[in-house]
Amino acid sequence: MTSYYVNNNSDNEGDHEVHEDGCAWLAMAHSVSYLGDYTSCVPAVAKAKQTYITANGCKHCSPFCHTS
Repeated sequence: MTSYYVNNNSDNEGDHEVHEDGCAWLAMAHSVSYLGDYTSCVPAVAKAKQTYITANGCKHCSPFCHTS
């Protein structure tokens, strides 16, 4: 299981990126919310989309869930 977090601030494209614990990009985020522990990024992004419709996987730590 991996811990996932969503950046509460959107990036330049308007996405709220979902990161795995330990991602270098997560460390640079100023405000994040814990999403939970999951076996993949898919349920983590789905959870994040309940709050941020523009949630998207981080292209560095969750490339399978990165769509834009």
